[in-house]
Amino acid sequence: MLNFNDCLQHLAKDPAFTKSLPALQLQIEQSVLMLKHGDIKKWQSALDEMPKTLPSSYQLSDCIEIGEAGDLDEEQTRQLAHLLKQFMPWRKGPYQFFGLEIDTEWRSDWKWKRIQNHIRPLKGKTVLDVGCGNGYHLWRMHEAGANLVIGIDPSPLFGYQFQLVKNYLPTKLVFFLPLKSEQLPEQMEVFDSVFSMGVLYHRRSPLDHLHELRDALKADGQLVLETLIINDDKQNILFPKDRYAMMSNVYFLPSISLLTLWLERCGFIDIKVININQTSIEEQRRTQWIESRSLETFLNPENHTLTIEGYPAPLRACLVATKAKKT
Repeated sequence: MLNFNDCLQHLAKDPAFTKSLPALQLQIEQSVLMLKHGDIKKWQSALDEMPKTLPSSYQLSDCIEIGEAGDLDEEQTRQLAHLLKQFMPWRKGPYQFFGLEIDTEWRSDWKWKRIQNHIRPLKGKTVLDVGCGNGYHLWRMHEAGANLVIGIDPSPLFGYQFQLVKNYLPTKLVFFLPLKSEQLPEQMEVFDSVFSMGVLYHRRSPLDHLHELRDALKADGQLVLETLIINDDKQNILFPKDRYAMMSNVYFLPSISLLTLWLERCGFIDIKVININQTSIEEQRRTQWIESRSLETFLNPENHTLTIEGYPAPLRACLVATKAKKT
């Protein structure tokens, strides 16, 4: 099983987490007990069998690269390819392990490029990424200079994919916890920056999610929020009848105007739209590392401006906002 003691041991030394650590530890313990999936034994076995070779180098840029092709012999490379396929599907990336490229479903580096010059500098900061997936952006935040990076996501597969990288970079203060945002201790107020990218539209109560993000931030901390929206100048919203782009867990897609109002009502100021992007079939697509349907299948085959259900195709906005100081 995945072990999260390294994160808890580090946080125990940080006075900023003293108040929230007991509640955080309890939530982690409860979540670990609930980590159930038919493939956990397979993932754990593959993780244990990964090459123990120390990587000769690493790079945490557009592609997260661990080691080089010359670090392994031919047989080790074949075994590595087999092991990495045990962790499919690979959604976020790209990654490269000892020269073997994992062409993930999402080009997550494209999203990072769109936002990196519009967010506050992360150097020396404490950062939280809510719904972090396998942790691709955690490593980008670390490379940007963050002092401590914590990602939370309830998916056990993402936890194992993250651990693949972490095992080769154990000293990095980058951690994954198996939590949802609603499991975060109330009024933590410890993070300089909180990211929520691709989560809000999955929440039945988007305002609760925004309150959770606000409570995790220090006063005057920055929220980086990316979510699906609709192109409408008024305070309108799309609430899919059943599925949206074949996803059953999509609830509220607001206009920018309504999303801004939500943020204001939840205690944020200095709200700015830093990017609006139509998701393309080049950014999200089927690869040999997912073996399942992807965006092109979710769109109307005769009109890619619509989903298969007839709704407007995925349009994503990224906003930054500041947590208002208490008065």
